[in-house]
Amino acid sequence: MAFHVEGLVAIVVFYLAILAVGIWAAWKTKNTGSEGDRSEAIIVGGRDIGLLVGGFTMTATWVGGGYINGTAEAVYVPGYGLAWAQAPIGYSLSLVLGGLFFAKPMRSKGYVTMLDPFQQLYGKRMGGLLFIPALMGEMFWAAAIFSALGATISVIIDINVNISVIISALIATMYTLVGGLYSVAYTDVVQLFCIFLGLWISVPFAMSHPAVTDIGLTAVHQVHQAPWLGSINSLDIYTWLDNFLLLTLGGIPWQAYFQRVLSSSSATYAQVLSFLAAFGCLVMALPAVLIGAIGASTAWNETEYGIPDPMTKKEADMILPIVLQYLCPVYISFFGLGAVSAAVMSSADSSILSASSMFARNIYQLSFRQNASDREIVWVMRITVFLFGASATAMALLASSVYGLWYLSSDLVYIIIFPQLLCVLFIKGTNTYGAIAGYLFGLVLRITGGEPYLYLQPLIYYPGCYPDENNIYIQRFPFKTLAMLTSFFTNIIVSYLAKYLFESGTLPPKLDFLDAVVARYSREHMDKATLVKSDNIVLNELAPVNPRHSLTLSSTFTNKEAFSYVDSSPELSNTEDN
Repeated sequence: MAFHVEGLVAIVVFYLAILAVGIWAAWKTKNTGSEGDRSEAIIVGGRDIGLLVGGFTMTATWVGGGYINGTAEAVYVPGYGLAWAQAPIGYSLSLVLGGLFFAKPMRSKGYVTMLDPFQQLYGKRMGGLLFIPALMGEMFWAAAIFSALGATISVIIDINVNISVIISALIATMYTLVGGLYSVAYTDVVQLFCIFLGLWISVPFAMSHPAVTDIGLTAVHQVHQAPWLGSINSLDIYTWLDNFLLLTLGGIPWQAYFQRVLSSSSATYAQVLSFLAAFGCLVMALPAVLIGAIGASTAWNETEYGIPDPMTKKEADMILPIVLQYLCPVYISFFGLGAVSAAVMSSADSSILSASSMFARNIYQLSFRQNASDREIVWVMRITVFLFGASATAMALLASSVYGLWYLSSDLVYIIIFPQLLCVLFIKGTNTYGAIAGYLFGLVLRITGGEPYLYLQPLIYYPGCYPDENNIYIQRFPFKTLAMLTSFFTNIIVSYLAKYLFESGTLPPKLDFLDAVVARYSREHMDKATLVKSDNIVLNELAPVNPRHSLTLSSTFTNKEAFSYVDSSPELSNTEDN
């Protein structure tokens, strides 16, 4: 394959434009707000991200390289097709559910990161434990999409994969380093526009190629391969449901999502942003679906790609750049390449910023340096942005199973963090003992279920499991959802059991070594008061716990305050004060 100078020039111009926007946004950040809240401006953009920019950045966070490439691949792969392209619907529903139930209570209480409510209720130790799966999810996600970008660029302009990964990571890390959320948000606007324009320009050219059969015909009839609409085998229904629930519910507890929610100017805006992003995710998936359908409708032996086809060559995951390269004119394929590059950057920068925000605030500041100055926190964030960006790049270059690690870590987000988030926001009375027990039960059930991408054999063989071609057993039973539900109910049961044992006197107060039930005004709880500003939130969660035997079952288990949505956003608080 020839080296394309024009393609390299197009990529350089695109990257320079993105870097320029990022630096401009960094300058805007520096000139916004007082010097004393610089760290909060970097993490949540000074809480003044508007609807337009907020909608773009939240959409771009989900519409990444994995989203676009993965959707096209699912539609293309014979035997799967559109029926198994779950990401567009799954993530859109995730955003809708996040907007309906999670955005308002999180934003109205003035939190800065997703881990704040956990540290407020369960203490800094539990916050540190929950940081682990959250960090793994963000880092492996960034590494996976950097890896996908390198392969994509190498397909179209034939340059070294490692060079393309390093340069892309440097650009994304550089503007995130200097500008924080403002840089990420404003570059997302440009990147989302590039994704939309680049992919939609490519579709009609690819569809009109002589080797491509009418996609309406191949949707329901077998021509070059099985129909691209696909089908769900009766044996795979539970697997399909398990994966769909993982995308829908497991897509909520990510710092990248809540960073946008918490940066909104009000709780209501946070909800609207979620709904706008849900619509945006569906719209942005359409060209990827069409490109996957085009790939399934192409006689590849009639193109320069030749035989065998991408599926036989085990290049199905690269179907989107292959379609751009072999079915579109050269100058059009470069537009598409810019779209894929934009998609990757828009997700990678969000993941890197999310990981550094959680570390700087919830680990460094709240756990070790409560009296750290704002300037110190800013420098910790900058250092960790660089370190996390470098780590994600190294994993993309060196790890042979980045996608397997990301699948496992995203499962942990669903199985561990989602039920904990439900409990901390909506279930009254849960405590650190229940949180730790739920964490451990969920982790054990997930690990013992195995992971084919990591060639990890299961220790528990659920009904319907079968060996694949590598003799690794595949689970058909929805064990991930089982692990999530087990974690959820374990948290509730152990919390109420511990509360009963201590308050009834069955266990002496000195055994409450986590200060989770008896010592409600312990030093641990006093530390929690620093999580949010006093003018933003009334810490009624810190009230002493007394035995209340007359409560009904529903009032005992439901945190009605979470549904009251008293919006304590700064601007509303000021209005009330006046």
